[in-house]
Amino acid sequence: MSGSAGQSGELGRDGCATPRKADAGTAVAVVVNDRYASRTRLCSQPNRGPGRPEADSNFQHLWLRAHPKRLHRFLNGLDTPASYIRLMTISSVPVDGFRLAYDRTGSGGPPVVVLHGWPGDRTDFADVAARLGAVAADVIAPDLRGFGESDKHLDVDVSAYGAVGQARSVIGLMDELGVERAVLAGYDVGSRVAQAVAREHPDRVTALVLTPPLPGVGRRVLDPAVQREFWYQPFHQLALAEELMDGRADAVRAYLRHFWTHWSGPKFEPSAERLDHLTLRYAAPGAFTASIGCYRAGSTTVALALTEQPPTDPITVPTTVLWPEHDPLFPRAWGDRIGEWFSRADLQPVDGIGHFCPVEAPDAMADAITHALA
Repeated sequence: MSGSAGQSGELGRDGCATPRKADAGTAVAVVVNDRYASRTRLCSQPNRGPGRPEADSNFQHLWLRAHPKRLHRFLNGLDTPASYIRLMTISSVPVDGFRLAYDRTGSGGPPVVVLHGWPGDRTDFADVAARLGAVAADVIAPDLRGFGESDKHLDVDVSAYGAVGQARSVIGLMDELGVERAVLAGYDVGSRVAQAVAREHPDRVTALVLTPPLPGVGRRVLDPAVQREFWYQPFHQLALAEELMDGRADAVRAYLRHFWTHWSGPKFEPSAERLDHLTLRYAAPGAFTASIGCYRAGSTTVALALTEQPPTDPITVPTTVLWPEHDPLFPRAWGDRIGEWFSRADLQPVDGIGHFCPVEAPDAMADAITHALA
């Protein structure tokens, strides 16, 4: 339901969605576990609504239109455990013309914004969000610009997909939802975006939880063995990349499978369901091209490593860095300069996993976020 509005309605006194004139709110789907649905008094048809997600037998999908702040106040009053409530596929107010689809899990606890990487989407953090239900965290998981169900514009300056542009959308989403400060967690592209938010808006970030990429690689990126791993970044600069991939489901699936298997740890294998889901998201016409906009914008290790210099004023936000053992892109030795960019960094190795920390090690990611919330 990228960038679209759903049925008009508002929350009545009994918690039901009732017809009303559309207001400034956004299209939302309230999702409540079937076990608790009877206790919420939400009266909407299950598994119905414009642009509804794939059917999920464990959940009812309850569609309405309401201002996000009003909706969250309603959810806070539900007699339902926070871990059993989530908001799905909500399109935000545009920033630079981009609206973000996002999931929201929990009901009023401390806010956490989780940012996915390439080649993934917001569902990369689903297992992390479920674990954060234990601390009643308010977890907001957007699809970044050009990914998943968020807006994809191919007729804009490519800089709109860079880390700074993506950060503007994250701040815009926080503003829309009334979130003043949050813990930001990210991996891959999402890590770059979280760092950009902390640099540009340190007052909005309670803490950072990051996995690579981190600054400080320097000329080590020119090592021949390293270049063999980073071949895809210059490839994504070529028109040939979109000619070979864009809109071709079989090619997209094979391409995504390569990265999800090669970059992950020895004990991880991406499920057929995950590959099916990501293929659906990346194989739509224009979707693959939009997804590589972040590389074309220069927010990549190869583009940045030779030019970035330690800042005069490093990021002062408390930062936890989770460094995987088996990430072929980012050897652990590259963590030796983190202190030059982050004045309050805590480097923690995570053994046994590869690049996709929130998917391969959701416990480690959830534990680090929980500690940052304390």
